[in-house]
Amino acid sequence: MENEPECAPRDKEVLEIYKMLVEMADRVSQRRQSANSFYLTVNTAIIGGAAYLSQSAFGDLSTWAVSLAGMAICVLWIRAVVSYKSLNAAKFEVIVALERRLPVSPYKDEWTILDVDGDGKRHKPFHKTEVLVPIVFMCVHGAQILAALPWRSITG
Repeated sequence: MENEPECAPRDKEVLEIYKMLVEMADRVSQRRQSANSFYLTVNTAIIGGAAYLSQSAFGDLSTWAVSLAGMAICVLWIRAVVSYKSLNAAKFEVIVALERRLPVSPYKDEWTILDVDGDGKRHKPFHKTEVLVPIVFMCVHGAQILAALPWRSITG
């Protein structure tokens, strides 16, 4: 690359730090996706297990216990989503601050394009949708608990 301008050693350090931060942010996103896959798998297994228990000799009490465990896991899932979101938000703040020392600002520019008005109407952050998935699972676990209630003796 003969025509590239020479970078000062300090500029090279800033660029290397920038590359490292972007890579770290990508890894956090990958871990977040892995965590979501884990929670999705666990919740699916719990729902299946609770459905099986409701039809077995183990009875309604075990269905309640398993469904309550599923609800607790959903709470942990929501906390994980929020934690990963705040971790990535902090990383991107650092990345955008570092971009001020670089000739281009791709992350800042991307967010400017995604949310031109700054009102959040054009682009909805992924975590707002992502957090709905465990809430849906909580509703399913709650429905399993309600289905296992002895309604005849309650209304009887």
